[in-house]
Amino acid sequence: MVIKVFVATSSGSTAIKKKQQEVVGFLEANKIDFQQMDIAGDEDNRKWMRENVPGEKKPQNGIPLPPQIFNEERYCGDFESFFSAKEENIIYSFLGLAPPPGTKETENSDATDGTEAQTKDKADEGAHEEAQSAQSESEDQQESKEEHATTGEEEKQEEGEEKEDGEEKEDGEEKDKVEEQEES
Repeated sequence: MVIKVFVATSSGSTAIKKKQQEVVGFLEANKIDFQQMDIAGDEDNRKWMRENVPGEKKPQNGIPLPPQIFNEERYCGDFESFFSAKEENIIYSFLGLAPPPGTKETENSDATDGTEAQTKDKADEGAHEEAQSAQSESEDQQESKEEHATTGEEEKQEEGEEKEDGEEKEDGEEKDKVEEQEES
């Protein structure tokens, strides 16, 4: 992937010259491979640049001014976009390049990845806790049912014993009545 910076080497505008120098100087300082494409001395370069800058990035007069930055055929942006990306430490993303290790952009990317990983871990942990909670609830429900069943059996047993006691009492009372009648 080659970064192409379209510049006008013989521009009469000092503002354009400063912007071009800033872009080129930054790329050189950061050892980013690029090619300067002169639109002042090469009509094909000028025509290609004008045709490949997206419509929304062209000024009202329709003629984009240098510097314009491309990664091969993909449009990256103009000076303002470059400047914003540089300020936000996302220049490699802007250029469509992988950031080298140890750069702030890599650290930001790692921090974002770490945050995403932590968020995912927390979500997994939360789902695990919910599953355990649901399992605990079903275990508690099962225990409650077993307790209720046991309590129910005990109650039935007690009722049965009471009935037996009652039956025994009734039997005893009947015997007493029979004995009383026999005695009379």
